[in-house]
Amino acid sequence: MAEQPQHSAGAEPDLYRDTWVRYLGYANEVGESFRALIPKTLVWATYGVATAYVTADAVDKGRKAAQKNTDGPDRAADVTVAVVDTFVWQALASVAIPGFTINRICAASLYLMGRVTCWPLPVRKWATTAVGLSAIPFIIKPIDRSVDFLLDSSLRKLYNTHDRNPDEARPA
Repeated sequence: MAEQPQHSAGAEPDLYRDTWVRYLGYANEVGESFRALIPKTLVWATYGVATAYVTADAVDKGRKAAQKNTDGPDRAADVTVAVVDTFVWQALASVAIPGFTINRICAASLYLMGRVTCWPLPVRKWATTAVGLSAIPFIIKPIDRSVDFLLDSSLRKLYNTHDRNPDEARPA
């Protein structure tokens, strides 16, 4: 699905970016793909999983920012920037935008299959789920890059990042 970020030799892998845990951020896209087949409460539960992932990553990045700057005068600002940037980026790139996108892809495919095929409804629902699941790998990179652009053009201008490594705050 997503390209795994590269970390430097000897660096500890990021639990939320470099391991299987990263895929928890895509739980809601899977839920949206299955929306036609499963109860809505299960779809919403997948959003809970993805939101827990986003929150855990933001907390982790805040903790790491706090450890990096233990006594500095900008410690609180560094922690706040790390938490807010990670949370907003992940909420948009892992939950809100891809969830909406997959929802609309599935809704459109179910509608179109109903108009152009004579397949029975259960077959159309399964086909819609397959369309949704197969779309996930194709939407991730464009959404990630779009959210990078959006945040670089807006929120990230609000905090001073010229002294920071831009890859530190930016989720992979």
